[in-house]
Amino acid sequence: MKLSILLLIRILCIGNSFSWDAVEQELVPLCDAKGVQVEVHNLYYGGCSLQQHAEFLAKDTAAYSHRVCTNTCPRLVKDTISLRQALKDGQYDYISLQQASHDSGIRSTYEPWLSILMDTISAYQPNAQLCWMQTWAYSRDAKHPAYSRYQSNQQVMWDSIQSCTNYVLSTMNQKLHSLQRGSEEKKTLLIPCGTAIQLARQTKLGDTLCRDGYHLNYVYGRYTAAAVWYELLTGKDVRCNRYKNAQMTFSQRRIAQRAAHQANKKRMP
Repeated sequence: MKLSILLLIRILCIGNSFSWDAVEQELVPLCDAKGVQVEVHNLYYGGCSLQQHAEFLAKDTAAYSHRVCTNTCPRLVKDTISLRQALKDGQYDYISLQQASHDSGIRSTYEPWLSILMDTISAYQPNAQLCWMQTWAYSRDAKHPAYSRYQSNQQVMWDSIQSCTNYVLSTMNQKLHSLQRGSEEKKTLLIPCGTAIQLARQTKLGDTLCRDGYHLNYVYGRYTAAAVWYELLTGKDVRCNRYKNAQMTFSQRRIAQRAAHQANKKRMP
């Protein structure tokens, strides 16, 4: 007997506006097109860094806009919530962390806050797959005030993000190893959204994937990031997914899907 719908996949993103870009608009429609049930919980606080997440956690601050996206309800904004409460409210299959975009290529901004967050996640959600969502470099002409930290140069910023991604994966995997204490070893799942965006910029789309220099555009920018998530969550080749939003051309869909697929193939172990 062929099953028409897969089991429900529950995701918790501990994020900011970059997780908003990546998971709130296009991920559910991509999953829905292939009969995959998904429930996305995005804890949104604009510009939130790992340090800010850890400080909210320490004070149990209900700082986050709790956005939920499902197959039957594209986007529901619930009451504000604390990180600890979100971790206590049911079980998740995947939990993602990410750095604020302005700190994403600055190694000194990661610890000890990353380890503090991992300790709490592991305590409340020991069976969840921990993920790291890699953010993307700004557009070449971005006006973000933090761009000067990267010489206002996209390639410098992207190289810095890649270096920090290596560092973070090593740090997270070492931490996971120490927390598991002899149980079956898990490793961090990299969500390479940044790689996909950079690959798409090398196509005829050019440096047009952001709408304001750093947030993704609503047509094919957000689609590209969501396509990365889709492949990793479902194990399905996104190039076989026929969904596109109403504003996309078929060419834009093809480029976005290829960039996402290639980024996942390039993923670091």
